[in-house]
Amino acid sequence: MGINKKTIIQVFAVCMLFFSCWSCQSSLSKKETDYTKQSWKEIEKEAKGQTVNLLMWQGDTYINKYMKEYVTPLLKSKFNINLEIAPSQGNQIVAVLMAEEDAHTEYSNIDMCWINGETFYQLRQINALYGPFVNGLPNAEYINFNSPFIQYDFQKPVEGMECPWGNVQMCLIYNSNKISSPPANRTSLEAFVKANPGKFTFTTDFTGLTFLKCLLIDMAGGKDTLGGAFDEDKYKKYSALLWEYINRIKPYFWKEGKTFPNAVAAMHQMFANGELYITMSNNDGEVDNKVAQGIFPSFAKAYVLDAGTIQNSHYMGIIKNASHKAASLVVANFLISPQAQLEKQKPGVWGDGTVLNTDKLPAFLRQQFDSLQNARKYGPKRDLIQSKSLMEPAPEYMIRLNDDLRKYVIEQ
Repeated sequence: MGINKKTIIQVFAVCMLFFSCWSCQSSLSKKETDYTKQSWKEIEKEAKGQTVNLLMWQGDTYINKYMKEYVTPLLKSKFNINLEIAPSQGNQIVAVLMAEEDAHTEYSNIDMCWINGETFYQLRQINALYGPFVNGLPNAEYINFNSPFIQYDFQKPVEGMECPWGNVQMCLIYNSNKISSPPANRTSLEAFVKANPGKFTFTTDFTGLTFLKCLLIDMAGGKDTLGGAFDEDKYKKYSALLWEYINRIKPYFWKEGKTFPNAVAAMHQMFANGELYITMSNNDGEVDNKVAQGIFPSFAKAYVLDAGTIQNSHYMGIIKNASHKAASLVVANFLISPQAQLEKQKPGVWGDGTVLNTDKLPAFLRQQFDSLQNARKYGPKRDLIQSKSLMEPAPEYMIRLNDDLRKYVIEQ
């Protein structure tokens, strides 16, 4: 999984020092409860007064604000649950939980984590997640489980082991003052990059790797060609074409391709100040959010490539050895409530897509969700790009691309 023993111990040591402020000792004497045999009222009663320790990516100011100023106060006022949030993601979460397992820790310092894709896959591999639990959440009746983009996480069936929280599709965001017709395919993108040296790049984080996966799927023949389990032969064949393509245009990238931004926030800033003409987002609603925040000027417009872009969902997981499972269930249920999902989708709040089937909602709520889509000014409406949505390939593709990007591009 790309995590060696030394890394695990180092991350564990750092995180244990950080988590020392998270006290779960009051729960250590409790016996394990089968929550599938409890009523929801019983679960809510047990959850009162508990503190849920949540690990999540905190790289966006407005996402953090949504959690701190909307979610956290309402959990306290409605359910008397304290939500404590600490920054962590991906391999860091996996490493901490693996280290806890090696140390035979009975109760984890983590209750919940924001995850998807390779992290979900890795946590399932080490049996670190609690569940299945999603079907037991009262608000699960509204989740759009008919969507394959919600049922499956990087080709892996969710099976109630993580709770869908948001759904997004990757977009490219361009400077409409500088670009009248944005590049719609690989050929026109290559021509654009060469004609505008220094004005294009991609990140080495999740967003950049998602962009590379979109290109890989396109090179493999388009939609569904990389579906199913990881295929070594396909990966070798089409990744070779991908690296040849990237290296061919790399000299025309920002900084002549000698370095790449390691976070999308940095690329957004370079786009906003005109240093780049194109940036990217995994969220088709982010461009309206960033314009509303004043981070992007009004010249920012978002679109998807003709060959399609990846749509996926992100999720909340509960840790198998969590000390506060009852409260974690209540938190998960609140996060998928129509109230919380609607607030999260507002462009001025987060702009994150909902995982709910809005047809199941009362008419007045459905109209509010629809109005948010119709109010988009800078990003495409979801119904106009749905036909260009691509399924995430198996997690091994992203893991391999992450390693090979350094080997065949960055270090060349």
